[in-house]
Amino acid sequence: MAKKLPVITFIISLIAVALAAAALIITCKSSCGKREDTQYVLYLGTNDKDTVQPVFPPEEAKQQAEAILLKHFGGYTIQEANGGWIDGEKVFTEYTLVIHLSDTDIDAVHAAAKDMIKTFNQSSVLIQSNKTTTEFYEGK
Repeated sequence: MAKKLPVITFIISLIAVALAAAALIITCKSSCGKREDTQYVLYLGTNDKDTVQPVFPPEEAKQQAEAILLKHFGGYTIQEANGGWIDGEKVFTEYTLVIHLSDTDIDAVHAAAKDMIKTFNQSSVLIQSNKTTTEFYEGK
């Protein structure tokens, strides 16, 4: 009986190694190419902070924002939106650009926002940061 114990221990060790390898392969298949990331979402109003009138027509506003984004980043996504707020009794609305950025850092986002504030004469640019997982899916 004493000689069977090392054999059983060896077999159990082999099974454990095989299970660990299988778990590693399954994990890699489901998460290789994915990484933790921060997605930044910027909300850029396009009304002048002083006159509350559009700084540019919508298409030109989008082109101005794209030029700033290309200066600071390798890529971006822009969505068009309409923002609004109440000041006292008066309702204001404005054409707003929603910008999604990944694979960057907050310093680069701040530098781009600084350019947007100047170009669009804004008080601020709203920046949200969201923890996410990024994957460039290649269809395999």
